[in-house]
Amino acid sequence: MKKLVMAKTAGFCFGVRRSVEMAEKLLEEYGSCVSLGALIHNEDVIRELKARGMRVVDDPAELCRGEHVLVRAHGVPPQIYRQLEAAGCEIHDATCPKVLAIHKIVAAAKEEGRFTIVIGTRSHPEVVAICGWCGEHEVFENAEELEKWLKSHPSYWEKPITAVVQTTQTNSNFTECSNLIKKICTNPKISDTICLATSTRQEEAARIASECDAMVVIGGKHSANSVHLAEICREHCANVQFIERIEELDLDRLEAADTVGLTAGASTPAWIIKEVRNKMSDEEETLKTIYNGDKVTGLVVAITGTEISVDLGTKYSGFIPTSEFTDDGIKVEDAVKVGDMIEAVVVRVNDVEGTAMLSKKRLDAAKMWTDIEDAVESGTVLEGVVTEENKGGVVVNVKGVRVFVPASQTDLPREAELSQLLKKPVRLRITEVNKARKRVVGSIRRVSQAERRERIETIWNEIEVGKKYKGVVKSLTSYGAFVDIGGIDGMVHVSELSWGRIHQPSEVVSVGDEIEVYVISFDKEKRKISLGYKDPDGNPWTQFTSRYQVGDVASVKIVKLMPFGAFAEVLPGVDGLIHISQIANRRIGKPEDVLTVGDVVDAKITAIDEEKHKISLSIRALSEPAPVKTEETEEEAYEQEPAAEEDALVYEVSADGVASGIAPETEE
Repeated sequence: MKKLVMAKTAGFCFGVRRSVEMAEKLLEEYGSCVSLGALIHNEDVIRELKARGMRVVDDPAELCRGEHVLVRAHGVPPQIYRQLEAAGCEIHDATCPKVLAIHKIVAAAKEEGRFTIVIGTRSHPEVVAICGWCGEHEVFENAEELEKWLKSHPSYWEKPITAVVQTTQTNSNFTECSNLIKKICTNPKISDTICLATSTRQEEAARIASECDAMVVIGGKHSANSVHLAEICREHCANVQFIERIEELDLDRLEAADTVGLTAGASTPAWIIKEVRNKMSDEEETLKTIYNGDKVTGLVVAITGTEISVDLGTKYSGFIPTSEFTDDGIKVEDAVKVGDMIEAVVVRVNDVEGTAMLSKKRLDAAKMWTDIEDAVESGTVLEGVVTEENKGGVVVNVKGVRVFVPASQTDLPREAELSQLLKKPVRLRITEVNKARKRVVGSIRRVSQAERRERIETIWNEIEVGKKYKGVVKSLTSYGAFVDIGGIDGMVHVSELSWGRIHQPSEVVSVGDEIEVYVISFDKEKRKISLGYKDPDGNPWTQFTSRYQVGDVASVKIVKLMPFGAFAEVLPGVDGLIHISQIANRRIGKPEDVLTVGDVVDAKITAIDEEKHKISLSIRALSEPAPVKTEETEEEAYEQEPAAEEDALVYEVSADGVASGIAPETEE
């Protein structure tokens, strides 16, 4: 072997790296965790994590209450989440965002009553999970299966159909299947859900395999993306070795090859790639020379306070200043780790010292220009940090590219200071690119408006009576407060702000306050929401009934005098009526003859109407002994004055504790 060609995309993908890092963090924090199924398709990684305390189970029934359970990158069906919650487990979800996107697509198809076609390997855990989120569906592994099924089910040809594909499938298989669906079905929605990293890895493997005399593919035998990678390489190269680890490498098969390519699946750790690469490099006859401006790929082997050492597989030792990773205040250990594969551009070669200064930022900036140009057409949302304010707007740094955002597109009010955006992260869409002039224009407002519309639709789709929201008080009126609950304003009526008596909403809340509210009612057609703020558990009537019963004596405060009696506050928010006949043990002309607003007196509770929230009170009952009842005394009392219970229960006490009503006047 004279030359070794290393694939730049070899090794862990984002989803796998994220899963492993989450497992390592759980083991560091708790000393143990449980993986629901094999975390990744690599026995060496699983063995290492098991040695550190990770347990692997296939059935939720094997779990114990309180265990920290990791949902792997492949995802799980919704019923598994319910089983984990029922088992009392702490769930840590490492489902790959690309897989989650498929779950959303098929769940939406289910809601719309669409039939779903899943293209992928039936037994693969990712496909099993996807099917759990589907409604009516079928899984097909290739175009031949799909065509046979469609021809035998003509009733589905005109049905609304949604098609998705396993993230690690080959582009060729997906293309064949999608073309078949378009040809036969009249109402399809086809989503290319193959992971971009997978597509890029497959394209690079095909290119390298077609240029080399032999190929080595590293990956697990149960890893779908690794198996497909080997299949693709065999289509372009006759001499392909598919191995899991260094012991399986057959150097004799590489002896006659002038050029050998090396790639690895998404579940292959960097240390295995390095071992195989080093063993193959020992067989190379020459070492590659690099030049200024070359794009290179290397393995991070060491990190110091000033530089990151990169093994380029050449006679030069590469290094990147750590400042390239820490300019934005990021810690270098959070940006790059030993064992990472990294791409960079050669800035300066030192033949005497055998070193090469590299720059990742320059390469990222060059790539970013391409991404930015594509973003204009695709409408992709980009992220950056506002670095400066200038005439008419602000400048946002998007991975090394300066993007100008006019003041009108910052999403700030016209009179607001643009300086408040400095050093803040923002999301924006690119609206104009002129690469020759190095001019890029963007809009933060377009993203904000789209996100607001999305939040609003989410609220309307999920709203229900009793649901709680955290909101911000936007304005006050005499009759209530308007609260923003995430892009939509709901109104809290003054009667819903407090159980006590208030005259203005400002007595309870102020503009800008962050408060928790709950939905009382809503009208989707009129886009109106009625909110509550007062705590339902603080209902004064509930407090009253739990504390008092008929026959109890309460210290009450006179709050209102009427011709037929006096209203008295038993508890804040709960009033009772002392009928004029129950104020004194003698006949009086009007309540003012005995009582004054503000007086605090003892009164006996003579009646409680639970249904209508009525309370009857009597002062008179405390000032005279209860008479011995006879037919004669009862008849005499009836002729002299109305019964206290009958006269007392003629007013209403509303849910917020305000009493009102009219009683018949007593005879003078």
